[in-house]
Amino acid sequence: MLDGWVRRAIDPAIDRAGRQLAATGVSADTVTLAGLGLGLSAAAAIAAGAMGLGLALLLASRLADGLDGAVARATRRTDFGGYLDIVADFAFYGAIPLAFVALDPRANGLAGAALLVSFLVNGTTFLGYAILAERRGLETRARGLKSLYFSRGLIEGTETIAAFVMFCLWPGAFAALAFGFAALCLWTAGARVLAARRAFPADPATGAATRHAGPR
Repeated sequence: MLDGWVRRAIDPAIDRAGRQLAATGVSADTVTLAGLGLGLSAAAAIAAGAMGLGLALLLASRLADGLDGAVARATRRTDFGGYLDIVADFAFYGAIPLAFVALDPRANGLAGAALLVSFLVNGTTFLGYAILAERRGLETRARGLKSLYFSRGLIEGTETIAAFVMFCLWPGAFAALAFGFAALCLWTAGARVLAARRAFPADPATGAATRHAGPR
């Protein structure tokens, strides 16, 4: 929900930093992998109870996640780079809840499992929508220039990072926060399924999917 506003606010600075980084010869894929390494290190720190370090590494990871796209735009965008970026994102999103489960399995196990299930469902609706949009030649830049079609939703990247920050600031409240966030993720998934039903209707005569402008 907030991604579009955040992108408009930070993209000028991120793009300048990306051009400077690209000028040194660093590739976008290298930045993506560095971001993933930082994210997994954040998860390891959280699992060990080092919340301050985990939070710092988490934020550094998300900075790298923004910079890789800026470097790609300053050099050359590739399909593999977009693929690697989404794989790294999903690995990071799964690792942080898992870290809180490892920190306190008894208190956080059920909530962490519920959150991971909600991420799986929400991620499936997101990627499924992107596949259908690509098949129909749809494009959007509402979330910046992306390799995939980013459909809008109540819970997007900005809200997820905000939730992760809250988990780190108040680890004792992880279970309550995770259950609440999981409910919002499932709400988003359901809304996206309904949006897909409207955007990708079937021809009543043939049952075949018809071309549709879709959300922009």
